Amino acid sequence: MTPQTSPTSQTSPSSPTSSSRQSAAGPRGRVARAVTTRPRLLLLLILLLTAGAVVVGGGVAERMSSGGSQIPGSESSYATAELERRWPASQPNLLLLVSPRDGTRDVDDPAVTSAARDLARQLVDEEAVLGVVSYWQTEDTALRARDGGEALITARIKGDEDAVDDALEALEPRYRGAHGAVDVRLGGPAAVRHASQEVIADDLVRAEVIALPVTLVLLVVVFGSAVAAALPLLVGIVSVLGTNAVLRVITEFTDVSVYAQNLTTALGLGLAIDYALFLVRRHREELAAGRDPRDAVAVTLRTAGRTVLYSALTVAVCLASMLVFEQYFLRSLAYAGIAVVLISAAASLVALPAALVLLGHRVNALRLPVGRRGGNPGAGWARLARLVMRRAPLFAVGTVAVLLALGLPFKDVRFGTADDRQLPSSTEARVVQEELRNEFPGSPGSALAVLVEGKPTAEALAEYSGEVSRLAHVVQVAGPAGRFVDGKRVDDAPPAVGYVSVLHSAESASPQSVSLVKKIRSVPASFETSVTGPAAVLADTQHGTAERLPWALAVIAVTTLILVFLLTGSVLLPLLTVVVNGLSLTAMFGAVVWVFQDGHLSGALGFTPTGDIETALPVLMFCVAFGLSMDYGVFLVSRIKEECEIGGDHRDAVVLGIRRTGGLITAAALILAVVMVAIGTSRVTNIKMLGLGVGLAVLMDAMVVRALLVPAVLRLTGRATWWAPAPLRRLQRRVGLEEEARTTYPDIPTRTERPVSGRT
Repeated sequence: MTPQTSPTSQTSPSSPTSSSRQSAAGPRGRVARAVTTRPRLLLLLILLLTAGAVVVGGGVAERMSSGGSQIPGSESSYATAELERRWPASQPNLLLLVSPRDGTRDVDDPAVTSAARDLARQLVDEEAVLGVVSYWQTEDTALRARDGGEALITARIKGDEDAVDDALEALEPRYRGAHGAVDVRLGGPAAVRHASQEVIADDLVRAEVIALPVTLVLLVVVFGSAVAAALPLLVGIVSVLGTNAVLRVITEFTDVSVYAQNLTTALGLGLAIDYALFLVRRHREELAAGRDPRDAVAVTLRTAGRTVLYSALTVAVCLASMLVFEQYFLRSLAYAGIAVVLISAAASLVALPAALVLLGHRVNALRLPVGRRGGNPGAGWARLARLVMRRAPLFAVGTVAVLLALGLPFKDVRFGTADDRQLPSSTEARVVQEELRNEFPGSPGSALAVLVEGKPTAEALAEYSGEVSRLAHVVQVAGPAGRFVDGKRVDDAPPAVGYVSVLHSAESASPQSVSLVKKIRSVPASFETSVTGPAAVLADTQHGTAERLPWALAVIAVTTLILVFLLTGSVLLPLLTVVVNGLSLTAMFGAVVWVFQDGHLSGALGFTPTGDIETALPVLMFCVAFGLSMDYGVFLVSRIKEECEIGGDHRDAVVLGIRRTGGLITAAALILAVVMVAIGTSRVTNIKMLGLGVGLAVLMDAMVVRALLVPAVLRLTGRATWWAPAPLRRLQRRVGLEEEARTTYPDIPTRTERPVSGRT
């Protein structure tokens, strides 16, 4: 083996020459100078900014919405807007489920009829309400339960989602409960959305209460020092508060999904703790190598700080890819993701180093009787790496086979949209929707509406309505030409309106309802038609998402390849990184289908399976989990590259890189998994799926992919891992923020003392 430079031949870690060279090195050198010369001023400024963030971001939850799945400019979006503007009664978003207080009566009882009509008249007088229609007004059997025990009053609360929520809060106490001879429960899309926001907000508080103390305990175990353990947690809190303030400002300009706050909490705590953990660990290594605290901070910023910067850029790009989608559900999550990643990185690279300078060697204070003591840090990881590399083909093929097998259930995925079954079973809005599905001939909340334009003749409308009524799953068609069932007119035409209502028996978010939408859109007509309703929105969402997905994947792939190349100077390694990271997500996607679509473990986890998966959720989970996987991948390959530049031997560098980062990545993944599982305790199914799915992906990536697959693949690729054409190598050296080689550390024998790979 090529002889290595002995530690005595290197510049002393604390020498003036070394220190001055480090502090003068490029942008990170300027950051280091600012941090080391004015740490108190920086921390005071950050404290003031955080206090301002608390004030600005305090009411962010009230400004968010649970909608955002509709594709702007789609057929369903256009029809929805036109119908709401011209015929608000066509799209009721508030349903009053009316039942007799005396269980022996039915809805046609005179006392019940009188009370229900009074209730409808009262609702008509509400300023925020339009288009009130009741069973007692129309005697439409679609608004009456099959057994006659319940009936409906439907209405439209006008305005955008914020206005609807505000109006509903005012209406609820006046209409829910007893009204003479009847009892009233509230349902419909507005009530479901409002209940979702309330449940998510409560669950988020509980998740934070669970995650913070558990995270602190894990950090204490990792560091063995209460002071060192507190620093990453404080950085995480600053990141969450800062991002909430950014989101509050964004809500002044555009809609933001309520899911963004869950993502903020998960990533704000997880990434900030990851970055801080990485930096604090490296800082303590530099202190142990004999550097003074200021030099240790400077070296940490120039080495681990570079890694954190690349990691943050990569994760931010993965999350920014959601901006290519048109629905604001995904776009608002991109806003939150970009903000939380950049704030986490900034807090880690500015606030944390300033605190480390002030603490000095006291960063190791308050040592507790937990955590690692003495021994040979990372020895177990080194042994595992050597074992894997000795049997590289076996581990590579075996790990890939297992990952692909875990992902097999995803081939049977069925995409749908969220409905009331996302909510806990006792929620009133869900109970009402269950009654509509089970007891009414066709759920008014899931009806389709066909906007009619072009001044068709009565004969043309009648022919069209009769044709639609013959389609499978259609219960009745009602519109300007009358009501039709199985192609026959059953009622005379009401006063002329510009839409046709299609009541159907299929689930609103099922393949049958999506197929029905496509069939209705294909029915020939001599006039213009536009179909909307829950199933039409789902059909357009699926089409729009599928159309934009390749662009999002291309953004992630291309930027990842560029950033990993700039980090490593390798042509092959970026390709391997993308493939390996993709494989790390297979278990997550397989579990999503096996558990949440097919319903396995639904009893233990406390949710109701619907037989499909929210269309946009796998996109979100992919972007988040891929970004986090890149986070750990950057940590590992940057350390392997550093070791390779010092020692020159590829296999030794892989072993030492895993030895140095294995425990760190595992600890970071475990902490992030705790945060995601805390989010996964939510009572809303999609939040539960997001938290538990990403938590599983993080653990699989850290404990299987980074520990087994990566060293096996790097052993097979050998020195070719680091090859690049000379022009690209020169480009990387100019723009890649190259770091200088570090010194060896006293707790790891030098390569001249002991060949890591066991070879002589």
